Amino acid sequence: MTVVPPALTSAGAGPRPLVIGLDLSLTSTGIAGHGWTDRIRTKLRGDTRLAFLETQVAGFIRHADLVAMEGPSYGHGALAGHEDLAGLRVLVRRYCHRHSIPYAVIPPTSLKLYVAGYGRATKGEIRSAIADRYGVHTEGAARYDEADAYGAMAAAYDWLGHPLAAVPDTHARALAGCQWPDLPQEGSV
Repeated sequence: MTVVPPALTSAGAGPRPLVIGLDLSLTSTGIAGHGWTDRIRTKLRGDTRLAFLETQVAGFIRHADLVAMEGPSYGHGALAGHEDLAGLRVLVRRYCHRHSIPYAVIPPTSLKLYVAGYGRATKGEIRSAIADRYGVHTEGAARYDEADAYGAMAAAYDWLGHPLAAVPDTHARALAGCQWPDLPQEGSV
């Protein structure tokens, strides 16, 4: 069941909004838009790294109508950098807030369910599903980060009523488990 925001019930008419997907990371952030992916890599540390990442992410999202980011993985075993990663998420959210860009947070299990059909899909299964459904082949060291970002972006387009491809209802039910923004009324997105 796809949840369509009230402000976009006639979303099929008119231009497609600009949605940017993010898989935030301290060392390899994945970024995606319709038909493309990219990454931000850094070896910087501490506040210098956070400032660099905030500036780089802002360059990608500054014109977005909606930003969709993968949420935190609370069950992840390695907690190194946990505070800085949480800080990066807050910096991106604050940037969006300051610039009136709505944002969505998609929990990792919801992202996996939406893209691959089950909440415990591996990174490789996510990457393969993105290639199969959308024809986007992510390569290189950031391939999994970019695939996750593409999945977040695709889920957001579906939620907005502009699906990039047909998704089975079993996958689309994941949209109900995401934190979607309250959108302005007609004509804003």
